[in-house]
Amino acid sequence: MTMLLQVRAATKSFGGVVAASDVDLDVARGELRGIIGPNGAGKSTLFNLVSGHLRLDSGSIILDGQRIERLAPHARARRGVSIVFQGARVFPAMTVLENVMVGAHARTRAGIFSAALRLPAQRGEERRIAVAAHEALERVGLASWADRLATDLPLGQQRRMQVARSLAAEPTVLLLDEPASGLRAEEREDFAVLVEQLKDIGTTILLVEHDVALVMRLADSITVLDLGQVIAEGTPDEIRADQRVIDAYLGAGAAHAHR
Repeated sequence: MTMLLQVRAATKSFGGVVAASDVDLDVARGELRGIIGPNGAGKSTLFNLVSGHLRLDSGSIILDGQRIERLAPHARARRGVSIVFQGARVFPAMTVLENVMVGAHARTRAGIFSAALRLPAQRGEERRIAVAAHEALERVGLASWADRLATDLPLGQQRRMQVARSLAAEPTVLLLDEPASGLRAEEREDFAVLVEQLKDIGTTILLVEHDVALVMRLADSITVLDLGQVIAEGTPDEIRADQRVIDAYLGAGAAHAHR
């Protein structure tokens, strides 16, 4: 099995608080790896260390054989680290298609601002980006909304648009940060089906999520954090049965309920 993303001995402190302590993480190509744990466990810290929004105190992050821990977030985006944030990040004056095109620009040499100047050399690239954005919208079921303002979308559809924006960037690894947060039950189910479809086409996904049942359903393997340390990793069935996880997070009743 080829490891696409490797985190080694990742350590990050904020003042006297150690948010991540010697964390190791392996994500195989095409795998969906879930990250769970109680509040304050270090999930968001680990996510932001991978994305580049936080810098390691020590350790390393390797993507597709190349160390990336010194790269800024935009440079990691060019390497294929693509993020769907918890809050619906929408450019309100832009259409759904234009919002998605912003994601595709992350992987271009020119970037969105050069392309916005509409220089002749950029026009062909802009057409290619529009095609990629349309394809991404098709994939998430939003093609019919392409010309509507992004703010017209309900929250669940806005989350789908964010996924399309990430897909337009042709991600090497897709980071999902609490993607089910704020969604109604029906929207949550629709989003779960979308993630399952992305898995089926081989997308490598790192999922940070409080909804344990959702993670258990979607993940191939799960890493459990507590107080900045990895306390367990394994398949959903292994995690449900792990006494350390039951004690620190799930509780016996919750572990039984997630079977």
